[in-house]
Amino acid sequence: MDIRKAIPAAGLALLFVLPLLPVPEFWITQLNYIGMFALVSLGLVLLTGVGGLTSFGQAAFVGLGAYTTALLSTRYGLSPWLGLAAGLAITVVVALVLALLTLRMSGHYLPLATIAWALSLNYTAANMEFLGKYDGVLGLPALQLFGLSLADGRALYYLIWVIAVLAAIGVANLLDSRPGRAIRALNGATTMAEAMGVSTFRYKVVIFVLAAMLAAVSGWLFAHFQRTVNPSPFGLKMGIEYLFMAVVGGVGTVWGAFVGAGVFKIIEDQLKELLPALLGGSGNYEIIVLGIVLVLIIKYAPKGLWPYVVAASARWFPARPRTRDWADAAPLAARDKPQPGELLLDVDKVRKTFGGLVAVNDVSFQIRAGEIVGLIGPNGAGKSTTFNLVSGVLSLTSGRVTFRGQPVGGLASREIARRGMSRTFQHVKMIADMTVLENVALGGYLRSGNGAARAMLRLDREEERRLFKEAEAQLTRIGMAAQMHELAGNLALGPQRLMEIARALCTDPAMLLLDEPAAGLRFKEKQALAEVLRQLKHEGMSILLVEHDMEFVMGLTDRIVVMEFGTKLIEGTPELVQASPQVMAAYLGTEH
Repeated sequence: MDIRKAIPAAGLALLFVLPLLPVPEFWITQLNYIGMFALVSLGLVLLTGVGGLTSFGQAAFVGLGAYTTALLSTRYGLSPWLGLAAGLAITVVVALVLALLTLRMSGHYLPLATIAWALSLNYTAANMEFLGKYDGVLGLPALQLFGLSLADGRALYYLIWVIAVLAAIGVANLLDSRPGRAIRALNGATTMAEAMGVSTFRYKVVIFVLAAMLAAVSGWLFAHFQRTVNPSPFGLKMGIEYLFMAVVGGVGTVWGAFVGAGVFKIIEDQLKELLPALLGGSGNYEIIVLGIVLVLIIKYAPKGLWPYVVAASARWFPARPRTRDWADAAPLAARDKPQPGELLLDVDKVRKTFGGLVAVNDVSFQIRAGEIVGLIGPNGAGKSTTFNLVSGVLSLTSGRVTFRGQPVGGLASREIARRGMSRTFQHVKMIADMTVLENVALGGYLRSGNGAARAMLRLDREEERRLFKEAEAQLTRIGMAAQMHELAGNLALGPQRLMEIARALCTDPAMLLLDEPAAGLRFKEKQALAEVLRQLKHEGMSILLVEHDMEFVMGLTDRIVVMEFGTKLIEGTPELVQASPQVMAAYLGTEH
């Protein structure tokens, strides 16, 4: 039994039985609020916990959904269900505008921007005459579903929780999918994701809009539950509290959104009654205690309560590996391979300057199909900079890079990946809390096409089976099939580097760019890697290899380009390079 599924299933079963029991109305009301709060917190799981984009402004989107349905249902007499559709449409437009304006910001600027537009939207609602200013909009109609009134809290309870649970399942499905793996890469692995063909900015916009839509649905439910709308519940204070809920429950976990919302709401309401009685006066003392609780959770359970429960229970309820159901899946489409000897990469007088520093100075070389070319040189020679110019991580100052007859200099790394170049990194880049199999499957991003909507509805399963079949095949190719269900972050450095190569191979490249792939590998692992690379060469693939292990390079490459101080020192066969006095001088400081 998987504890991550067993506890939510038991909790949900209890939730759906509760209204049928003689439970006090107060607790039904509390659970209604928890369900609505959890919807907003779910959006923050996507946006902040997984995507790494901190937002204090989700309460503004709650208000947008609430005010839209309030106006349409009271002033124009339209159905609340039309109010929901209109609220979602307006929210999408506003969220898209805000996303395009703010999501390119980094560091502390993005959270500050979310505070700014949260304050702006709240101030607008509080000062507009047609929105009722601070009094708000009164007399909203109760929701009706199939002719049944949902005015009663117990009746509305089921609608709130059905929507909340369906949203949670949709978010969980999304995270376990092709776009979900791209979204997980947003938090610290954007360079790697771009190199695999992912438009990271596009996915930032996607999760920003999805989080805003979940908040708007919560606002719609809130408006028809309260039957009145005013600016107070949609201010910055509530935006901070939503983020508090997500952090307390487990900001990177779907079911943590429910745990956080429940803990927050129950503790807050109990403290509102208990603290004034203890302290002998009125005041918002609960804020002080909630702040202390947050500090304690950050210290002792930094990932939140839900991950802490799962980790504590793992000894008795270990997580089950993914079901291997892809053995009979169809293979992914493969790209046309270049003919043996075809000119594949032409690097012509590339130059890169950083201010007054010339890092790469008019370096030229070519690679033909079926060749393994090494790029070597002492530290600071400009190898990695040249490598990054070829792969699109850095832009050219001057010169030209052509791949299969098409200029690629200046293109984004994801566009270069689309044309058939795939790379690994000098410092391993991966998603540590995903399995090895899932990390490698990210390499198949460009060979698949399902988006977020199909993933949330679980309509992408056949393509997922094909992706995992390809990922397992590449892991088998490098001898790591037995480790495919392990978390990538638990691997030693050597296997992590092998995993990166498998991920690059999953893109089905015409040319492979390897940045120090042998670093950290044991002798037998290096031998196995060399055999894999030789086999790839026989299959017609070209490889550009940057490496410090001279023995590895000399025994593997067809030609070697030696760099020193940003310039090309010499190019030739391994035997020629080994015998060169210039190379001896570059590495040892002497020609003797």
